[in-house]
Amino acid sequence: MLSILAPAPHRERLPENDIDPLYKRLRWQIFIGIFFGYAAYYLVRKNFALAIPYLTDGTNGDYTKGQMGLVLSAISLAYGVSKFVMGLISDRSNPRVFLPLGLILSAAVMLFMGFVEWSTSSVLIMFVLLFVCGWFQGMGWPPSGRTMVHWWSQRERGRIVSVWNTAHNVGGGLPPLLFLLGMAWFHDWRSAFYMPAFLAIVVAVIAYILMRDTPQSVGLPPIEEYKNDYPKDYSAEDEVELTAKEIFRKYILPNKLLWYIAFANVFVYLLRYGVLDWSPTYLKEVKHFTLDKSSWAYFLYEYAGIPGTLLAGWMSDKVFRGNRGATGVFFMGLVTIATAVFWMAPADMPGVSMACMIVIGFLIYGPVMLIGLHALELVSKKAAGSAAGFTGLFGYLGGSVAASAVVGYTVDHFGWNGGFAILIGGGVGAVLLLILTMVSEKKHKRELELVDA
Repeated sequence: MLSILAPAPHRERLPENDIDPLYKRLRWQIFIGIFFGYAAYYLVRKNFALAIPYLTDGTNGDYTKGQMGLVLSAISLAYGVSKFVMGLISDRSNPRVFLPLGLILSAAVMLFMGFVEWSTSSVLIMFVLLFVCGWFQGMGWPPSGRTMVHWWSQRERGRIVSVWNTAHNVGGGLPPLLFLLGMAWFHDWRSAFYMPAFLAIVVAVIAYILMRDTPQSVGLPPIEEYKNDYPKDYSAEDEVELTAKEIFRKYILPNKLLWYIAFANVFVYLLRYGVLDWSPTYLKEVKHFTLDKSSWAYFLYEYAGIPGTLLAGWMSDKVFRGNRGATGVFFMGLVTIATAVFWMAPADMPGVSMACMIVIGFLIYGPVMLIGLHALELVSKKAAGSAAGFTGLFGYLGGSVAASAVVGYTVDHFGWNGGFAILIGGGVGAVLLLILTMVSEKKHKRELELVDA
C-alpha cells in the first residue's frame, strides 16, 4: 500500500521549449481533476442528513434527534482526526492515487448503507459505518492542498484556492437532487446513500486520469522557478520532502497564528454544519416544507456558496488587501445575523426561510475558504497538507461534532430555540477569534519588518 501511495519520482528535466506548453496544459487538467475529485467527496459526506427525517418518522425508524445527532457526529469525529493524520501522510504521498482511493472507499461505505438494511438497525452500527466513511473522507483535502501549492505560485494561489474551494458547494448541493431522482425512480429513501455513491466512484476514476504529482515528476521545474515567484524565505530546502515529525515540530506546533485560526475554525464549522445538517429536519418539522422544497433549499444553500466564496476571495485581496482575518469578521458577522432571521422567520412565510438559506450559504463558505488558504500560507509548501489537516482537526472535532451531537440533544431537550442559540453563539465566537487573529497577525508582521530593518 505504501509503495502505491509513494510520491512519483522526479523525471529528467524537459527541454526549455516543451516546458511552457506542458505546464499550461497540465495546470488546467490537474485543476479539473482536484476540483471535481474533491467535489465528489461531498456527495458521500453529509448525505446521511437527508435520511434523518425518515429514520425519525416512526415508520422507517423511531430514533430520536439526539441519537441521529450522535450518529452524524461520527463522520465529523473521524474526519477531523483523519484530515490531520492523512495530511501528514499526503505530504509524503502521490495525490493522484491518494485522492481517488479515499473517494472510492468512502463511496463503498455508502453503497453498503444503501443496499444492506442491517446497516441502519442500530445507533452503534450506523455510528461505526459513518466513522469509517469519515476516516476515508480525510483523504480529500490534504492531497488537493499539496497539489495546489506545487502547481500554482504564491501570487496566484489566492485566486486558485477561492475557485477550487467552490468544489464544496458543487458536490455538496447534488445529494438532495440525486435523492429526489432516486425517490422518483426507485421510491426508496435509501437512495440517499447509493445514488451519490455511484456518481462518486465515476468521478474518482476521472480524477485519477487527470491528476499528476509534482511538476518535477513530469520533468518540469518547480512552480517558483517557472513563475519567477519566490517567497521571501524560499530556498532549496523547500523542495525537500519532510518527515511527519519534522513537519509537526517545525511548522505546526510553534505556529501561534495557525493555532488561532484553528480555534476560529471550530465556530465557523459549528454554524456551517449546524444549518446544513439540521435544515432538512427543521424545515420539515417547523416550516412544514415538503421533501422537494427542503431538498431545493439544501441545494440552494450549497450553490449560493459559489459566488459567495469568489466574492470573499476578491474582497480579501482587493478590499481588505490580503487581510484574511478582517474579511472573515465581515462575512461571519453577516452570516450570524442571517441565521437569527432564519430562526425567527414565521412558518407561513416559506419564501423568507428559503431566502435565509441562500444568504447563509452565500456568506458561510468565504470564511471556510479563507481559513484553509491562510493555513497554506503560514507554512512551507511541503507542510501544506498538514497545516490544512490541523485546522480541519479543530473544525471537525470541535465545530462539526457540536453541530451534530450537541445541537441534536439540545433540540430534544430545549427545542429548536435552544439549538439556534448554540448556532448564533458560534457565529459570535467566530467573529471574536477572527478579530484576535487579525490583531495578532498585524503585530507579527510589524515584528518581521523590524527584524528585516
